[in-house]
Amino acid sequence: MGGRQDLRIVITGASSGIGAATAIAFARNGGRLMLAARGADGLDDVAARCRAAGGEAHVHVADIVEPGASAALAEAAQAALGGIDLWFSNVGVGVVGRFHEVPADVHARVVVANLVGHMNDAHAVVPIFLGQGHGTWVNMISVGGFVATPHAAAYSASKFGLRGFSQALRGELSKHPQIHVCDVYPTFVDTPGVDHAGNWSGKRLSLPPGALAPETVAKAVARLTRRPRDTTVVGAPAPALVLAQALTPNLGAAVMNGFMDVWEKHGERAGDTPGTLFDPPGASGIDGGRRDPAKRRVGVAIASVAALALAGVALGRARR
Repeated sequence: MGGRQDLRIVITGASSGIGAATAIAFARNGGRLMLAARGADGLDDVAARCRAAGGEAHVHVADIVEPGASAALAEAAQAALGGIDLWFSNVGVGVVGRFHEVPADVHARVVVANLVGHMNDAHAVVPIFLGQGHGTWVNMISVGGFVATPHAAAYSASKFGLRGFSQALRGELSKHPQIHVCDVYPTFVDTPGVDHAGNWSGKRLSLPPGALAPETVAKAVARLTRRPRDTTVVGAPAPALVLAQALTPNLGAAVMNGFMDVWEKHGERAGDTPGTLFDPPGASGIDGGRRDPAKRRVGVAIASVAALALAGVALGRARR
């Protein structure tokens, strides 16, 4: 697989952000793609970009939380591509707000999309991989799978659960060395997903300094075709955050809660909205437009120092 340029690839959540950036990255290397998402407009836009980059691109409108949707996608991909070498489960949604103030059905939608949707994908493609004797399932999780996120409790629940599911599935497939389950854990990424998110915080959503470009995460995913890895962490502060979480699980969440309290006091006001949780967005592209490249190095440095300081405090507390 590592040397091939015509990989047969399925990407869910492909209509914008990381999914779109990854699709284009594979297309530049001659990838043969089946792109899936809820919105036809976004899919058509990304497919056109993939074809312009030199790849083959098919589109399949699907909401993977619906029963049978992932299975139908797998069937369509096999018919169009002749098999599946890599499946990138990239659907991800979120809602920001205090847990008790966000409607219960909104929380449920986040968990079903982020966790059950990815499980549906794996359930559809694992039998194909077993039949072929090879295949890579790439599971987009985020550093939120290690680090709790107050004011986004459902997101946190889904990502922690997704990490556990991946580990269990990897164990079940451990006797099949050519079948890989690869988890990807980026820090904050500047995508249109911020605008798509549900919001009950009362403030306009923003990103912290040092947010990643979607293309950075796409490169990390593309590398997995050459060198599959169980865990890929993307973003400078991530290892320190993971260490702090492991040593003192509640400290990081308490610090994050304090940051959120300050942000809610000073942020720009906004009304409550479910975003695109229940309805697909239109064509929205790859980049979220909130990242200032000139300030990125400073932002990364600040975030890294803060994360290292948190890890240092956690280590001190753990020793005591």
